Amino acid sequence: MTATQFTFKQRVFAWGVHLFTASGVIWGFLAIQATQRHQWWMLAAWGALAMLIDGFDGILSRKARVREVIPQIDGSLLDNMVDYFTYVIVAAFFLYEAKLVPPPFLLAAAILMMLTSAYQFSQVDAKTEEHYFKGFPSYWNLVVFYMFILQTNPWLNLLAIVIFAILIFVPIFYVYPSRTLRLRRLTLSLTLLWGVVTVVIITQFPHPHPVLVWLSLLYVVYYFAISIYNTLQRRAG
Repeated sequence: MTATQFTFKQRVFAWGVHLFTASGVIWGFLAIQATQRHQWWMLAAWGALAMLIDGFDGILSRKARVREVIPQIDGSLLDNMVDYFTYVIVAAFFLYEAKLVPPPFLLAAAILMMLTSAYQFSQVDAKTEEHYFKGFPSYWNLVVFYMFILQTNPWLNLLAIVIFAILIFVPIFYVYPSRTLRLRRLTLSLTLLWGVVTVVIITQFPHPHPVLVWLSLLYVVYYFAISIYNTLQRRAG
C-alpha cells in the first residue's frame, strides 16, 4: 500500500504520533527553564513527562504505521533528536547548574556527557535488530536524577560520569524495555512499577521517602543485571 492509499484518518493519526514525539523538546525546554530557576520539582516533572512520551511514542508509531503512511519523515531520526536533547543536553545543564561534581570539573563533565552521547546516538547499530541498545544508552537524565536525590559525594559523581561515559564504548547490550523479547513481560512489569514509584518520588521532591528511592534503585540493579546477562547469552548463542 502506498502513502496515497491511506485514509485521511490514518494520515492524521500518523502525523499526530510524530507531533507527540516532537513535543518532547517542549518539555525539555521547560526543564531547562526550571533548572535555571532552581525549581527542582518542576525540572523533575517536565523530565518525567518527556520520558513518558519516549516510552509510548514507539508503540503508537508502530500502531499508526508511520513509516508507511508518512515515508518522507524519518521517525527514528526525530526520536533520536528529541532523546539527545531531553536525555543528554538537559541532564548536562542540570549537572552544571546543580553543581553535582566538583566545580573545577563541571564544564568538563558536561562536555564529556554530550560528546560521548553524540557518538552513541550516531552509531548505525546503536539499536540492534534484536532490539538492544549497544553501549550505555545515555540515560544521563536518570544518572543525574539519582545523584541529586541521593546527594552523593561530588567526587563520586565525577567518577560515575567518567565510568558511564566509558560504558558507551563497551559493547554491552542493554535492554530496550518495551521491545527486547527476552524476559519482556517481567521487564515491562518492573519498568511500569518503577515508573509509578518514580512519579511518587517526584511528588515528594526534593525529599522523597528513602524506601521509595531504594525500591526504584532495585529496578536499576535489575536493568543492568539483565542487560549483562543478555549480553553473555547473546555471545554464547
